[in-house]
Amino acid sequence: MELILALNIIIVTVTVGFGIHYLIRNNEKSRKLLKKMLRVNVFTFVPLMLMAFAILVPDAVFAMTDTTTEAAASSSSGLGYLAAALSTGLATIGTGYAVGAVGSSALGAVSEDPKILGKTLIFVGLAEGIAIYGLIISIMIIGRL
Repeated sequence: MELILALNIIIVTVTVGFGIHYLIRNNEKSRKLLKKMLRVNVFTFVPLMLMAFAILVPDAVFAMTDTTTEAAASSSSGLGYLAAALSTGLATIGTGYAVGAVGSSALGAVSEDPKILGKTLIFVGLAEGIAIYGLIISIMIIGRL
């Protein structure tokens, strides 16, 4: 577990260091290398974090078998709070991406034809609905705890 977390710290530190170096150089070749480094970072960091989480969760589950019911309930409620936080957080990240894409397109469309402002606002509102769904799921999860 410590090895996986150490690898993640090294990957992030090296990527940030090279990113600063490439940003200082500020030419086309360094931008391409920076994008390549970020891709490598994402494709190594995320699987390592998922592996660390997969190692951590079974240990928590097996640790609960030897404890009292109060400790087991506390641990399961902790995972419930984690699930609620993840549903809200991931939904808001998706909303940010969707509103960014739809909003910029809507702004371009409205600049060409101001009569379609109402239609574009509907699409932006639909994109914001993703965050509301995540919040509703969080409230439902917390209501069950």
